[in-house]
Amino acid sequence: MRILVTGGAGFIGSHVVDRYVDLRHEVLVIDNLSTGCRRNVNPLADFEKIDIRSDHLNKIFREFQPDVVNHHAAQISVPISVKDPLLDADINVKGLINVLENCVAHKIRKVIFVSSGGAVYGEAEEYPTTENYPPSPMSPYAINKLLGEKYLDFYHHQYGLQYTILRYANVYGPRQIPHGEAGVVSIFINNNLAEKPSDLYVFKENPEGMKRDYIYVEDIAQVNELVLNRGEHSIFNVGTGIPTATGDLLKEISKQMEVSLKPIMGDARPGDIKRSCLNIDKVIKELGWNPRTDLKDGISSTISYLKKQ
Repeated sequence: MRILVTGGAGFIGSHVVDRYVDLRHEVLVIDNLSTGCRRNVNPLADFEKIDIRSDHLNKIFREFQPDVVNHHAAQISVPISVKDPLLDADINVKGLINVLENCVAHKIRKVIFVSSGGAVYGEAEEYPTTENYPPSPMSPYAINKLLGEKYLDFYHHQYGLQYTILRYANVYGPRQIPHGEAGVVSIFINNNLAEKPSDLYVFKENPEGMKRDYIYVEDIAQVNELVLNRGEHSIFNVGTGIPTATGDLLKEISKQMEVSLKPIMGDARPGDIKRSCLNIDKVIKELGWNPRTDLKDGISSTISYLKKQ
């Protein structure tokens, strides 16, 4: 199969590329390297440095002729989206539309779209939250991820373009950069390595920190394999179903690193939500997928990776 992966030089996208290459698919990575890194790209994958908003995307689609497009390219930071909503919309909406227009023009069979289960549901009353819960996004990032889902549905009905939407929980692991919701894992580890206290943002009524569902990146890569030929016109939550407070996350990381630094407490930032945890019954039932890596083991692997950098 010929697969084009946008954002394939980034943290999550590069692990997905590795999985596809291991399965002997022909893979082309496109990435503007704004947050991705060239060294992340699997040497057996082809690479083009290009922005998803570029008019030259048409040439790449025409020459490569992918069967499937896996769309990981995005502006991933909630605080940045609050500070600069026009930038977030330009990348996460305009960029996606440019990709989808090329998918239609070149008769691509399917798009795998990365959404955010950690953001689009907002302060959900259903907890853990299922795919049927009405989204209530609370940041431009979350709004535009949900809008991306709506555009996919439009392109499906208008042009017959097949898609699968993956609503990720908070993904962490090797190659992670200190941005996005789960970037806190790499931030905490790097701060401990530098013997620098970490900022811990909290709501006053939840001094232990915000609760999040942390999922290891290699488990995410497996889901991206399973939906190559399954899950058409479907949305799947992809997480663990286990909430962890950021204060407890920092304690676990510090324990494994044998570091004792008191965090710097700060108020929750604009766009932050108090808790997020995903119900994953649907992905288990329909795809036979289960997360394999528990948080302690995943943190250990991430610490080992970052120590070598």
